[in-house]
Amino acid sequence: MTSSRIPDRSIRICADRGGTFCDVHASYPDPENSKERKEIVVKLLSQDPNNYRDAPTEGIRRVLEIVTGAHIPRGDILSTDKIDYIRLSTTVATNALLERKGHKHALLITKGFRDLLLIGNQSRPKIFDLNIRRAPPLYSAVLEVDERVTLVGYTSDPKAEEHAVQFDADGNVTRGYRGAGWNGEGLAEGPGKIVQGISGEAVRIMKTPDPDAVKKDLQELYDSGYRSLAIVFAHSYTFPEHELQVGKLARSIGFTHVSASSQLLPMIKMVPRGVSSTADAYLTPILRQYLDGFFSGFDEKLKDGRVKSPRVEFMGSDGGLLDLNNFSGLKSILSGPAGGVVGYALTSWDETKRYPIIGLDVGGTSTDVSRFDGRYEVVYETTTAGVTIQSPQLDINTVAAGGGSCLTFRNGLFLAGPESAGAEPGPACYRKGGPLAVTDANLLLGRLIPDYFPKIFGKSEKESLDVQASRSAFQGLAQEINASQAKQLSLDDIVYGFIKVANETMCRPIRALTEARGYATSKHILASFGGAGGQHACEIAHLLGIKTILIHRYSSILSAYGLALADRAYELQEPSSTFYTMQNRSSLKARLDRLDSEVRAELKRQGFEDERIHTERMLNMRFEGTDTALMVLPSDKDGDGHEDFEAAFKRVYKAEFGFLLETKTIIVDDVKVRGIGKTFDSLGESVFSEVTKLEKRPVDRRKADSTHSVYFNDIGRVKDTPVFLFRALEVGDELEGPAMIIDNTQTIVLIPGAKAILTSKHLFITLE
Repeated sequence: MTSSRIPDRSIRICADRGGTFCDVHASYPDPENSKERKEIVVKLLSQDPNNYRDAPTEGIRRVLEIVTGAHIPRGDILSTDKIDYIRLSTTVATNALLERKGHKHALLITKGFRDLLLIGNQSRPKIFDLNIRRAPPLYSAVLEVDERVTLVGYTSDPKAEEHAVQFDADGNVTRGYRGAGWNGEGLAEGPGKIVQGISGEAVRIMKTPDPDAVKKDLQELYDSGYRSLAIVFAHSYTFPEHELQVGKLARSIGFTHVSASSQLLPMIKMVPRGVSSTADAYLTPILRQYLDGFFSGFDEKLKDGRVKSPRVEFMGSDGGLLDLNNFSGLKSILSGPAGGVVGYALTSWDETKRYPIIGLDVGGTSTDVSRFDGRYEVVYETTTAGVTIQSPQLDINTVAAGGGSCLTFRNGLFLAGPESAGAEPGPACYRKGGPLAVTDANLLLGRLIPDYFPKIFGKSEKESLDVQASRSAFQGLAQEINASQAKQLSLDDIVYGFIKVANETMCRPIRALTEARGYATSKHILASFGGAGGQHACEIAHLLGIKTILIHRYSSILSAYGLALADRAYELQEPSSTFYTMQNRSSLKARLDRLDSEVRAELKRQGFEDERIHTERMLNMRFEGTDTALMVLPSDKDGDGHEDFEAAFKRVYKAEFGFLLETKTIIVDDVKVRGIGKTFDSLGESVFSEVTKLEKRPVDRRKADSTHSVYFNDIGRVKDTPVFLFRALEVGDELEGPAMIIDNTQTIVLIPGAKAILTSKHLFITLE
């Protein structure tokens, strides 16, 4: 193939850099048929410093070599003429947070609140521990800024609306406060200018920051080597002016990154808002440093952002694509797993049957579990590595059990994880002197076959998996285990014992997402993906009582494939402090309409036409006197043709908590509009619809490429387990377990009693 036959701006590349492997999916026009697109899959180690500096760049170099047919030496600046877009998901920020290797930064906070983030929210997750070691804060220095604003009135005033300060349409005070604490003079409980906050609340400015004093303190920080700041002032969610003033001063001095809490996510609650801004100041410089290194491997056009230049888009934690300007450390914490959620959700969902789906992403370092029931489940407050962050993220439960999870025997217990072998050195079989891991166990049980596994190991990057290294390490461990007990176990029993522990560890977060929330686990479909997913899917489904499993053709690189299917997202959110009453509905609707038009305008600026823009309008609602707000999409229109948020809120609240507070009024804490720029019109027929129409043909065992000795639960070794090649099977072929199906990037184990049908895009597995 020659470069001249590939049109400019035609190659679409998606790269997912995980903890162990970097997966790249690319598509380009078929030179023989311009209406069709050919696809390429490249899998490489995320870290291999002896051979390349950056895995996504190396993956893209290999794609360009394959497509253009030209030799491109490693280290050369890559031309982007042929590239339409590059979409990236990255775990750089996540790893920096987990390993506490972020950027040194200082916290600027209202005077008197120096220790607020250290005190936190007083939660005690390990209440019975005798020696509690709390993780240190992310910031390295604190600067108190002498500024103060307060809200007029008090939260639980039963006549809050009647007593509140009243403003005209221009925000001027027409009548002062009339509630408790007012002395009959002035506009509020005390002196200070009264202004209207973004949320509609009356704000009393008690002290404005002194620019000269702040500048002097900032200069001292700058001279001490600080270049990143987090700014958190009291009530800045509704009155951001003081944060903005100080931020402007900091930039004028030379600070390269400033995270103002009011600009990241303007929500009430100073502690999570503050911790989020410190996390952003801690992670974004590291992310920018990585991205600068990534862009340095390409020509200038990639970063200039012009219409005729290739687009670079990043997967955000909420499942939407972001451009470079909107991507930050805070929005990238779940960047990697989010691509996989989008991938399985869009390829597995059937709008007619509406079966809920559990996504099981078994990677090298961890297993990510999520649930899809027609829309992405999003949470607004999550704790990662002991840091509670306030930012919209897909509801993904992660457990430290993956292909690289270390296997140990301690205090009479078989343990899988939480430590991981990673990519460097990797499991024992990776030929780098690594520890025993789940991958080694699967290898010894025959669930991985070296002859079919990519030969990318050893110093030459051309050697296969080392079975002998795994066996020697397990034999040593088996001696230790058998020496500690009367009953002597065979090597297979011991190795499979570790697999059972890993499987049970992976089931735990699935039960938390389903049974713990009132959903029957057995009524779900299991969508398995990730490099190690196919080796565990059937046994995990069996443990959970799930009867149907979907494994996509690209399941081992579904996080990268999901990037190709994802939509561009942009959202705006504003605080509110409004009772949800008939009188206030029109003002809430007006605010939603305004945010809606701003979101649509931004997506148009990013190149989307009107018909490809879809918006979701939401209110963050709670019962008065409670602390838990729920972000709610409206139900169908009410009797007057308005969006019915109240009915939707009560339905969601009842599902979440099991009761309603009928006597309480409803408060709206935030208004939000999320805009989606659609990438695809339709992804075609669903897999469930396709299976019902397929003409099924049982596959003769003689079609197997080879046979292999594989260990299965209850029946032991099956020495002549057939091994089928994915590419040799045709749509409609039906297989029965025990069997194995293999392609270049994944191995799928069918347990006895399982049936698999090959569809155009999936392996559709049913269990007895």
